Amino acid sequence: MEIPDPPYFSCHSESCAHLLQTSLKSRDPLKGKSIHAQMVKLGLTFSVYLMNNLMNLYAKTGSLLDAHDLFNEMPVKTTFSWNTILSGYAKQGKLEKAHQVFDLIPVRDSVSWTTIIVGYNQMGRFEDAIKIFVDMVKDKVLPTQFTLTNVLASCAATGSRGIGKKVHSFVVKLGLHACVPVANSLLNMYAKTGDLKMAKVVFDRMKLRNTSSWNAMISLHMNCGRVDLALAQFELLSERDIVSWNSMIAGCNQHGFDNEALQFFSSMLKDTSLKPDRFSLASALSACASLEKLSLGKQIHGYIVRTMFDASGAVGNALISMYAKSGGVEIARRIIEQSGISDLDVIAFTALLDGYVKLGDITPARQIFNSLKDPDVVAWTAMIVGFVQNGLNNDAIEVFKTMVSEGPRPNSFTLAAMLSASSSVTSLNHGKQIHASAIRSGEALSPSVGNALTTMYAKAGSINGARKVFNLLRQNRDTVSWTSMIMALAQHGLGEEAIELFEQMLALGIKPDHITYVGVLSACTHGGLVEQGRSYFDLMKNAHKIDPTLSHYACMVDLFGRAGLLQEAYKFVENMPMEPDVIAWGSLLSSCKVYKNVDLAKVAAERLLLIEPNNSGAYSALANVYSSCGKWDDAAKIRKLMKARGVKKEQGLSWVQIQNKTHVFGVEDGLHPQKDEIYKMMDKIWKEIKKMGFAPDTESVLHDLGVEVKDQILRYHSEKLAIAFGIISTPENTTLRIMKNLRVCNDCHNAIKFISKLVDREIIVRDATRFHHFKDGSCSCKDYWIYYEKTDSWHRRKSQLWLIPHSSTFLVRHKFTMASAGLSSSEMGLPYSGKLRLFFLEAGLPVLLCSVALTSTATSAPQAVPTTHELARFASSTSKIEGYILV
Repeated sequence: MEIPDPPYFSCHSESCAHLLQTSLKSRDPLKGKSIHAQMVKLGLTFSVYLMNNLMNLYAKTGSLLDAHDLFNEMPVKTTFSWNTILSGYAKQGKLEKAHQVFDLIPVRDSVSWTTIIVGYNQMGRFEDAIKIFVDMVKDKVLPTQFTLTNVLASCAATGSRGIGKKVHSFVVKLGLHACVPVANSLLNMYAKTGDLKMAKVVFDRMKLRNTSSWNAMISLHMNCGRVDLALAQFELLSERDIVSWNSMIAGCNQHGFDNEALQFFSSMLKDTSLKPDRFSLASALSACASLEKLSLGKQIHGYIVRTMFDASGAVGNALISMYAKSGGVEIARRIIEQSGISDLDVIAFTALLDGYVKLGDITPARQIFNSLKDPDVVAWTAMIVGFVQNGLNNDAIEVFKTMVSEGPRPNSFTLAAMLSASSSVTSLNHGKQIHASAIRSGEALSPSVGNALTTMYAKAGSINGARKVFNLLRQNRDTVSWTSMIMALAQHGLGEEAIELFEQMLALGIKPDHITYVGVLSACTHGGLVEQGRSYFDLMKNAHKIDPTLSHYACMVDLFGRAGLLQEAYKFVENMPMEPDVIAWGSLLSSCKVYKNVDLAKVAAERLLLIEPNNSGAYSALANVYSSCGKWDDAAKIRKLMKARGVKKEQGLSWVQIQNKTHVFGVEDGLHPQKDEIYKMMDKIWKEIKKMGFAPDTESVLHDLGVEVKDQILRYHSEKLAIAFGIISTPENTTLRIMKNLRVCNDCHNAIKFISKLVDREIIVRDATRFHHFKDGSCSCKDYWIYYEKTDSWHRRKSQLWLIPHSSTFLVRHKFTMASAGLSSSEMGLPYSGKLRLFFLEAGLPVLLCSVALTSTATSAPQAVPTTHELARFASSTSKIEGYILV
């Protein structure tokens, strides 16, 4: 380029400086080089002032190499010279080089310090920015308002409220607290670090406020979940910018006010001076997804297309999620294929997975994952989470194995998802492997992983493992931690321990949620704690203001039903404020079977079938009620009706995992390769436990068959076959873990108690309702699940329970023995140790009078000598005593 002759160009330095400033405004580096060449020709390179301006032009137009060369050629360098080259490196993100220049500056001024702080701040190295600010203060260089706004931004980004408060004190000392940009930065810092009180103090003291000030307060209220206060601030704001609207739209969406979010989005569009940005569009699409408003989502998509808005990143992910969650999964797939979106986040990816699974087609989702060039930990986790959420746990495990061998290091979310998968497939060994991975990665004590570990151990039958993890989480427990442990204890029949833990939780001021109360009520149900269950149900509603859900009502129905309070259970179902579901009617129906209440069973079954006509459990339960009452013809009619309607009964299956392989058994199963060995072992066990006093409960076979046939059917129940296989496949003293898809029957429950004593093993059985830990001839459920019924003659019911007539003489004046109660040694299964519990029946329920320790030898029945106090109670209660139970 040719430099024009005067008057356009003068050799005076002032004219050159003016021309350099003009070129700087145009951002044209070629003009700078032309001026540089002319300056050399005219001998003006001696001017430090002109050389600084020229170097500034090079640096700001991206010619950093030219600026660097010019800087090195300068015979004299001022602080401005150093700051100019420093700024050039910092703005281009070359922070290591910038810091080298910074260290070489002879005399650093506030611009030098601020420039390097801004550079680190803009590149996301916030902790370095804060550290340099501290050094600046130590060097006694006064920061400018620009320095302070940047260091406060770094404090906000790192959540360093303590340092932020010190900077605040510094601001006050410098008298800059009234400066609007600085005050706004303080507001932003307190907002991001969650200090609502200090933010309000700063806001109230501001004499001048701009839109950014109001936006900071709106954002803070939203972050604290106070949508009402955010709305109040928004209404007071006269001049709203895009940030104001985005704060309301995104905040409402994040806190579940999706209709309100869409209303704000619609109102914003009416302001012609504003155009939605990526935050507005992503939040609006997210609200559409939550509400499954496909039509409105399509309209927003149309706006994106018409305005040629960049549909990558957050907007693209929100668009995919909206279509996937709103029934448009194929549209989402086409968008991915046509636009080449490759940065799907966990929400969008999981939404796609869920969408395809709902269509019964997971293959496309896997294809999308496979098409990703280099999936990061988020993508891997999304794939795993998607499989887990849709019950495809084995697929999740396979993906995880591939991730460990080929992909990135799993994070806490990955590990938590995998533990959930392990819980679902009830693989303790696999769960322990994930636990080991969590320990190696340092994530084992994070709340998400720790809570998942607690649940995994509990579901795999290791309540002690769950306890250990919970105890290690002592410093990191949240509501979910306490809830997970309470649920675990309830599932394992440890109702009293679960309630003690709940009381500890309340004492520590930790607020329970609705899931916690499901665990507490379940604990009361499994422990037969009727009055405590009532009390906690009321506490949930009145003290904690939690509206009962269907799950809570179902727990209460189960609680009353198991206790024999069938009419109260029925009234509870009828008075529910919402329509009862299958679980509520199913619980009542199960209780009717136990207590042989045919009339109420009919009602429960009819109501259940109105909700779910093909529910095989309802037909089976009603048929079983008829069978247990000896009404074989009625039972046969129900089974014929079931067949005519094409309803298939769910087959009872049990399974055991041996050396990471799952072995499944059905009743009288003859498909296993080792069936001959299994049946031989079961025949041997059956013979031995009968010698110990076990008597098959033929009433558990609800068909009109002969006693011998019933005996054979009972002998080869699925859980017994699984136990027999476990015994021949594992070393002695190995704990056996058996899973069953239905509830374990009375006969199997009693038989497994004898088997545990015979083989000297702990046998853990997980059925459809709870865990049973069998050891040394007893079960952790203390036989509560076996219901009692009144009779006027000696009658052995279910497991170790005898009821006696009112006229029987039960007590001897000074001592009593089992023999005096009519119980023989063979019935006791000697040797025996345990407790004798005396009770009377009140409203159909056993009420405990006394509990006495018993011991015996292999040949003699146990004897017990009550204390004087106990004898006094017996004497006054003799007429009430109606039965006893051995525990």
